[in-house]
Amino acid sequence: MKGKVYLVGAGPGDIGLLTIKGLKCLRKADVVIYDFHLNAQVLNYISHNAEFIYAGKRGGHHTLTQDEINNILVRKAKEGKIICRLKGGDPFVFGRGGEEAEALSREGIAFEVVPGVSSAIAAPAYAGIPLTHRLLSSSFAVIPGYEDAAKKESMIDWSKLATGVGTLVFLMAVKNVDLIVRKLMEHGRPSETPVAVVRWGTRPDQKTIVGTLESIPAIVKEKHIQPPAVMIVGEVVNLR
Repeated sequence: MKGKVYLVGAGPGDIGLLTIKGLKCLRKADVVIYDFHLNAQVLNYISHNAEFIYAGKRGGHHTLTQDEINNILVRKAKEGKIICRLKGGDPFVFGRGGEEAEALSREGIAFEVVPGVSSAIAAPAYAGIPLTHRLLSSSFAVIPGYEDAAKKESMIDWSKLATGVGTLVFLMAVKNVDLIVRKLMEHGRPSETPVAVVRWGTRPDQKTIVGTLESIPAIVKEKHIQPPAVMIVGEVVNLR
């Protein structure tokens, strides 16, 4: 008898942002495969009889490759286990949940996606920054701060992104802040555009810095901002 896999988003850090459905999945899981960007308190809700498998990625170091994670999900499900694949934020927002869903589908494994609160939404909110505003921004986009090195070419259209979207939210942006700023200004975003960078959004140690496209790279270095952090670009930053 095959088991079932739940791809669960644990939210961005504040334990209160874990959904009720996500909590129910945690409590009934036989196996929990979890990532680095999680509030450790979430693990307290898991049965002591469950098997814990750490699959975190940090600073370019992968505890398990994505293929290894996919294989574990399939193998455990074929053993008849209930698996909770626990991810920070939302599994389908730069969480590689889509790749895991594909792997499960190919093997005929039953799975369910349990959305989580993405840091793309929560970090700005906890910093007092609305992504949209009736008078300032009618659109927003969520963009990765870097792309898979295996890609032959970038899938980011900077020319449209720079001037065609009201608010830009970059995840995993700190290491490439200079590149992001340069690309946006090269393609028409004014250098005085307000920018905020929020580190460890929604957590007690959240830190927010504010500047402009022109000044933010130097401020990031001066304040020693390290990943994980979310970068927000747009006039809505001034509402903070």
